[in-house]
Amino acid sequence: MKISCTQENLNQGLNIVSHIANKNSNLPILGNVLIKVQDKILNLSATNLEIGIQVGIRGKIESEGEFTVDARLFSDYISLLPKDRIDLELVSDELKIKCDKQKTKIKTQPGSEFPLIPQLNKVNPYIIKAKEIKKAISEVVFAVSISETRPEISGVYMNFTANQIIMAATDSYRLAEKKITMEKESPNNNQIIVPVKTLQEVSRALSVFKEETTLDNIENIEIYISSNQIMFSYNGVDLVSRLIEGQYPDYTQILPTEKKTKVKINRENLIKAVKTSSLFTKSGIHDIKLEFLENNLIITSSSAQTGENISELETEKTGDNNNIVLNYKYLLDGLQNIDSENVIFELNTNSNPCVLKPDDTNDYVYIIMPIKQ
Repeated sequence: MKISCTQENLNQGLNIVSHIANKNSNLPILGNVLIKVQDKILNLSATNLEIGIQVGIRGKIESEGEFTVDARLFSDYISLLPKDRIDLELVSDELKIKCDKQKTKIKTQPGSEFPLIPQLNKVNPYIIKAKEIKKAISEVVFAVSISETRPEISGVYMNFTANQIIMAATDSYRLAEKKITMEKESPNNNQIIVPVKTLQEVSRALSVFKEETTLDNIENIEIYISSNQIMFSYNGVDLVSRLIEGQYPDYTQILPTEKKTKVKINRENLIKAVKTSSLFTKSGIHDIKLEFLENNLIITSSSAQTGENISELETEKTGDNNNIVLNYKYLLDGLQNIDSENVIFELNTNSNPCVLKPDDTNDYVYIIMPIKQ
């Protein structure tokens, strides 16, 4: 095998795939990246048996072949090379690397020992904008349960309808739901649960694209689904993952249908006030009280160890005066993932979940269970 490519392209490809490769005492080759040259394309692949990722790189191909090499060593070395042409040649079990005045040999292992990464048929994709899915992932994954006792809520629920994708995540104390409009209508409806690590890897891989290949140039992502797997495909990258088995709880039953109070508040001012109040909450409870009065919001917190704090903010309120006690961490998570100047609070009673959403769109909702006194 003998090829040439640019340092920038190879480094970017390795940044995308090498993150998946991890040392495994039972299967050491999982710490390697598979390099395969076929059909005039240099393909890099890595897997942890739960997620598999492959990226194709342009280059000058002189001869085909395949091998695996330690992912971290190879990635770290390539990242330190000058932005110049790199020549790669496999001779016996050694990879010869030449770039500018650098010459290196790295030990390799046969590609035949590398686990097979499943491939899905690329037919009838769900198509969405890359920037939309990246934003949606950040808006829901933080609410996923980290408990292993209920595997069905340890992932993100994705409901594919004719023209939109509904993503939802919950840990039983709060819930985030995001709706994304698809670029093209699909005849296939699907309801699946995607591991949170898979979506985090999709987001991370999208963040790798820099310089001339920006996220703005990756217009769309194609999503393919089989009975137990999902694949995200974009810009020469294919990421395949298993799905979580089980039935996602019908969270729509807890979505509030009534509201006695609706309040509009400046998001940045509210974030600062909540952070201030957080310094005086009870350890382990993290409770702050929000009192919605005529034209202002009073936030109070107190602790025997640190003292107490009262913050006051101007608001626009319709409906009844109201109050609720919330975990400030859950509240901040929601506020920091809403991308609008103002946010809307909707409350029924202080024992019912409250709703938080942006004031300029209706595609995102965040629900927090109150702390009962």
